[in-house]
Formats: sequence, structure tokens, C-alpha cells
Amino acid sequence: MKRSKIASLLASDSLVGSEVDVRGWVRTRRGNKYVQFVALNDGSSINNLQIVFDMNRFSDEQLKPITTGASIHVTGKLVESQGKGQKYEIQADTLEIYGTADETYPLQKKGHTLEFLREKAHLRPRTNTFGAILRVRSALAYAIHKFFQEKGFFYLHTPLITASDCEGAGAMFQVTTLPLNDLPRTEDGAVDYSQDFFGKPAALTVSGQLEGELGATAIGEIYTFGPTFRAENSNTQRHLSEFWMIEPEMAFYDITDNMDLAEEFVKYCIRYVLDNCRDDIEFLAEHYDKDLISRLEFVLHNDFVRLTYTEGVEILEKSGHKFEFPVSWGIDLQSEHERYLVEQHFKKPVILTDYPKEIKAFYMKQNEDGRTVRAMDVLFPQIGEIIGGSEREADLDKLQQRIDELHIPMKDMWWYLDTRRYGSVPHSGFGLGFERLLLFCTGMTNIRDVIPFPRTPKNCEF
Repeated sequence: MKRSKIASLLASDSLVGSEVDVRGWVRTRRGNKYVQFVALNDGSSINNLQIVFDMNRFSDEQLKPITTGASIHVTGKLVESQGKGQKYEIQADTLEIYGTADETYPLQKKGHTLEFLREKAHLRPRTNTFGAILRVRSALAYAIHKFFQEKGFFYLHTPLITASDCEGAGAMFQVTTLPLNDLPRTEDGAVDYSQDFFGKPAALTVSGQLEGELGATAIGEIYTFGPTFRAENSNTQRHLSEFWMIEPEMAFYDITDNMDLAEEFVKYCIRYVLDNCRDDIEFLAEHYDKDLISRLEFVLHNDFVRLTYTEGVEILEKSGHKFEFPVSWGIDLQSEHERYLVEQHFKKPVILTDYPKEIKAFYMKQNEDGRTVRAMDVLFPQIGEIIGGSEREADLDKLQQRIDELHIPMKDMWWYLDTRRYGSVPHSGFGLGFERLLLFCTGMTNIRDVIPFPRTPKNCEF
């Protein structure tokens, strides 16, 4: 008999009365000397399947190993449930114990804090909460590929090991095979990277954007979706040292095309999750965020407000609201400023454009005013910035001038400048932090709870 997943059994009427085969992990066992009830979960659904053991057919000794956390294999008849809380149940015929779990199993049936579960990241996927989050994460990843593939974008694999610092911030993890306790030195005492594996300094990527532009200026429209790394000492609820990024780059797109795509994209992802992960979303809403579903639908049913950074700053300055960080033109807006615009002023998602060039990256297209660039940030309730992007500077001279102004070492980036030297075109792109989108879609408040194994300063367990 072929194994059936619990999710398919709970969704199927045609198998009622049939013999079925299920395997999974025990959530709970209860009962009396006549009948025992086991709640079984195999990870395919937030919902458990009740297994009914008639004690005329099974002995106490047989069922004794069935404790919370144990794994079992059961065959029996799928029937309509007589009790409340479940549609179907299985009347057990056979039982096989795969693996036992004694009283030291950390996830006994009681409430666990999210902080405690972070210390048990190797086991926390077995909880209802993290099972739901991982299923939503998987569905969202699929939706991202589905969206771009249906629009004719090509999936581009950009390097994880790179010699370029896309953001110019220097917060990169170095990659080396040099012996750290006996580093080779040049005559002037500097580390001799010519003896390193790549013959030059190398690091883990902070973004695939620059390489993504190479793809866009050759095959039109591409997207990347992969891990990125930031060596920032940021112990906050919104930062990880290793996270996943989605970065589309599009030839012949201006800033307006870019905004249109970003709005369409996030709405598609949210709609996909609501349509395909409803049980998980409802569970998370019930236990963590009562407003989750209404907030997701709020984004779907509203056009995003578009305004310039300058207009946004004027609204904040005139608001009379007391912000922790004072507002003035030229500052990099904080989450509290972004959320005020979204949650209190407009009560809609917001796209801010035309930021001061001094607070944005070197590759953004400069406006005619000489002060601002064609950047765009998409701002969401509770999150603040969820997408950052821009129209890219297509003019070689302007790009070179900006690089010189910022003293960015470009000796290893001749290849990037070649895209402006040979057949340059208007092009745009944006980046979306996958875990930020997951925070929004799950109602969780700490980014460490939406990635299976969080990497943060002083934390590299599992």
C-alpha cells in the first residue's frame, strides 16, 4: 500500500472507507482503557490526523512507545470522524514504531516561547508554528519563480563569491584559503593575496545586482533569487547575516516601469499565499497576529501611493509627530518615518522616489536637478521598506564621475563599465529581501523566525 500524505487525506472525499497508509510524528496521545487517540502530523498540513486505536485490538505495551515526538507508521480505514475538530480519522489496523522520543524531547505539549525555539532550531520545524512558516516560505519561493517565468524573465545564477562590493559599504565576509596564523606578506607588509586561492581578495556577495545588469543588457529581462551575505554587526529584529534576495533587472525599463513591476510582483506573491496557504495563514493569524489577513488584503486591494522623497519629508515635517529620529531633507529615512507615511498618513502602501543622491548607491540614474536620483523604495505597513530599486545610470561619463566622487575602487570592475561602453540602454531593477516579505506574509515580528537556520552576529549554530 502506498503512503498517503495527511494533507491529501483531509482534502479528499473519495478515499473515505478505504484502507490507507500514513506515517508521521506524534503530537499527542490520550484516551482510556477502551480506546486511544493519537494526533499525527507529517508536515504536509497544519492539521493533524486523528488515529483511533481500539484497545481490543492493541495492547498497552504496543502503544506505550507512542509519546509526543515519536514517529509511527499506521495503516487502517479512513472514516468520517464522530468527534469535533476533525473531518476524518483513521481506525488503526496495524502499527509500526519507527523512532521513539523519551521525556527529554524538548517539544513536549506545552507553550514554548519563540526565543526558546530559536535555541532548538534543529527541532522547531516540528512545531505547528514553524511548520506553517516553512510551508509558506516554500510556496512564496515557488510563486516568485512562477511570476517571473510567466512574464518571460530568465532566471540568472549570479556568483556567491565575488571581488566586487555592490553596495560600496564594505560589510562583506572575506573568503580565503590563506593560513591565518601565518599570512604571506608583501615587501611592504601587506597581505599577499596573489598567493590566495583566487589570486586577489574575495568575499561572499552582498548582492547579485551588478552581474544581473550584465544579464539584462544581453537577454532583456532577468531575475536572481539566491543567498546574500552582510557582515554587519546588527542585532535587530529585521537583520540577518545570511538571507535571500530576489533581484530582477530589466533592459528598456524606466523608473515608472520599475514601480509598476514591483507593485504587480508583491501583490502576486501575497495573492498566491492567501490562495494556497490559507490554513497556515489562518493559524498564524489566530496565534500571532489577529490583523494579518486583513493587512494582506489591504495591500492587495489598494493602489500604491507614489510620491517623491521631498514630498514625503515635507509631510513628515508638518505632521507634528514626535519621531525618535528627527526629520530633515537629506537624511536616510528610518522605519518609523516610513511606517508613519504608510500607516497613519496615507493608510496605503507607498512608493517613494527621487532620493538625495548622497544617500543612495553609485549606480542610480541621476536626475536633471543634480541633487536626486531615480531611486524607488516600496514601503509596507509594519515593515517599512520592503523593496529598494532604481533606474540605473546608463551614461558612462556620469557613472564614472559618480564613482570617482565616492572614491570607489573600480580596478576590478572594468566589466561593469563595459555595459555602458558598448550598447548601453536604459534599464532598471530592484531588490526584495525574501525574509522581509515572509515577515509581512506570516505576521511574525522577528526575522530570525522566518528562515530555517538564522545566521546573526555570534550565532552560527546548526
